[in-house]
Amino acid sequence: MHKHLEELINRYPKLAEIKEQIEAAYHFMSKAYDQGKKLLIAGNGGSSADSDHMVGELMKGFVLPRAVKEDFTQKLLAVDEEMGKELSKKLQGALPAISLSNHFALTTAYLNDIDGLSVFAQQVYGYGQAEDVFLGISTSGNSRNVLLAAVTAKAKGLKVIALSGKDGGKLANLADVSVIAPEEETYKIQELHLPIYHTWCLMLESQYFS
Repeated sequence: MHKHLEELINRYPKLAEIKEQIEAAYHFMSKAYDQGKKLLIAGNGGSSADSDHMVGELMKGFVLPRAVKEDFTQKLLAVDEEMGKELSKKLQGALPAISLSNHFALTTAYLNDIDGLSVFAQQVYGYGQAEDVFLGISTSGNSRNVLLAAVTAKAKGLKVIALSGKDGGKLANLADVSVIAPEEETYKIQELHLPIYHTWCLMLESQYFS
């Protein structure tokens, strides 16, 4: 864990000032996965793409192989030997994560029937369970739909991580830990968000699949 964090700081010295917050956020995610929980992620625009990107790194192999365990291989073979053999070679260990930005039928239906800004909150209400983690990504920390989702997450007993910039905005006040990239302009904030969440993915993968 510390190796990946130190490498991040070496590559992006500006992040040294938020090193403790980055590590604290990792521990919230790690504790959730220890308890068999999941990560829900949401953001807008580039942060929506970041949500999808992070899920892609968590739900399959990132830099390490993640072979399925032998006991599950045997269960696959017991169901169907031919397909079980194929699946045992192709399936990869996953850390459960859902990007809330990518459910078009649900989001457009909710937008049409009720309200576009509450759609992330609706998904948190539907998917979220106590001790899950909600990661809200907002460069300003003031994205209304992310704030509404964070309030819903807190009410349901989820831990809330904010990944933002500038002064952290209103999201910082709702979060259990707030990781504020030390930049002011949106694109510069986003340029720091990527190595931060890549480092989280590396740390988590090392913990569970090394």
